Amino acid sequence: MTASLHIVADRHIWGVESAFSTLPGFGVTLRVLEHGDICREALQDAEILLTRSSTRANANLLEGTPVRFAATATIGDDHFDKNWLTNHGIAFANAAGSSTGSVIEYMVTVLLDLHARNLITLPGTTIGIIGAGRIGGALAKVCKALGIRTLINDPPRARAEGDTGFCSLNELLEQADVLTLHTPLIHDGEDCTVHLLNAARLSDFRGKGIINAGRGTCVDNTALVDWLDDDAGRFAVLDCWENEPAPLHRLLMHPQLVIGTPHIAGHSLDGKAANTQYAYNALCRWLKIVPEWNMQDHLPPPGTPVEITCTDNPWHDLHTAATRLYPIGADYEAMHTWGYLPDSALPEAFTAWRRHYPVRRAWEHIPVHFIKASPVYVDQTLRQLAQALGMNIV
Repeated sequence: MTASLHIVADRHIWGVESAFSTLPGFGVTLRVLEHGDICREALQDAEILLTRSSTRANANLLEGTPVRFAATATIGDDHFDKNWLTNHGIAFANAAGSSTGSVIEYMVTVLLDLHARNLITLPGTTIGIIGAGRIGGALAKVCKALGIRTLINDPPRARAEGDTGFCSLNELLEQADVLTLHTPLIHDGEDCTVHLLNAARLSDFRGKGIINAGRGTCVDNTALVDWLDDDAGRFAVLDCWENEPAPLHRLLMHPQLVIGTPHIAGHSLDGKAANTQYAYNALCRWLKIVPEWNMQDHLPPPGTPVEITCTDNPWHDLHTAATRLYPIGADYEAMHTWGYLPDSALPEAFTAWRRHYPVRRAWEHIPVHFIKASPVYVDQTLRQLAQALGMNIV
């Protein structure tokens, strides 16, 4: 006899109906809802809850419901009350690691764009990476492959692995030209990351650039505005904001915010599909069934090959290739227009861009052809750098 299974899922999980409408050995009832409609009443018959970051899985939502498994199709799970879930016998999972490649492509594009604007010099800039988990660790490998001096701060890893290869936060504040944050949001304890970069630490920072593609609350956004105001040579790049989806208006419109995007670093189509795959696989493990759904069967064909006419400047050519693969300027231009909206309209614009994000494919699926008129061959250094960045060179 086939067991019944009731699932409630966020409508904006990529491929949610194809992935979760059937599961081997179960008669599935799948109900997809807008996140605002996922409430306790909607879960009265549900054993499974599948969310994105807009839904908080906690006592207010789940107490008194039959939900026994909750997964989020996002790499972060700050919106899950993990202690409460554990204490009430509810298994949970996230999609950690699924969007790493997309975020690295975002960061590479940012660094090349900053270089093109003469805000940094590659490879001569010292990058301070705060948080060296999946994303920060992968970024460190890319930076080192490019010959960029890289300082890494990750206290939990340093305690577990020894101090070799790690720096204190104070060392990064003193030596790095640019700080980039890739930490989880930890609310208390010795590794608390809430306002990790606060007014005092920003005041001690001797570099000139802050990049945050980790968690918005890790940087005090009000203090960041003051820090930018104090020196016209400073700049910020933000994909993550305090109080999302309502970013601080003064920060959004600040002339030294050189790139601002609405939390879409991991939003390549392949990254979103991988989010779903991770959540699906986690549910199959919990149900003790063999997974049958594969995201590759539902993704469109690879994108059109990109042709780049080379110059004598490999960094210029890499920037051209990166911004053809991912036109980050379009995301920033869209978000910057929201600064002319009333504050009350910002959350809707922020959320809508994320939900209806233009298709952006992972670089591995788009061939890049560097063309050089004379001589015919392409400089080997350029090819090596491009391959280190994860480009598909043909």
